Amino acid sequence: MTKALKDRLLEEIERLPEDRLHEVLDFIECLSAKNMKEAGAGLPESLDPQKDPILKLIGIADVEPFSQNIDEELYGE
Repeated sequence: MTKALKDRLLEEIERLPEDRLHEVLDFIECLSAKNMKEAGAGLPESLDPQKDPILKLIGIADVEPFSQNIDEELYGE
């Protein structure tokens, strides 16, 4: 991004009332998340299932035979 564009953005941001700044921040965070998703960015290191034993268990209920009878076990159906 060019310096002139950054300067222009900062000038416009400085003119906004505080409640609009929150909207701008939300929009920027949304764009950043979209860019990460489109770029195929992986999970942050803090959410790496190989490094977090709890995350390794996510989805275990989908494995047979547990998932086959889950409704019956939980709801008696």
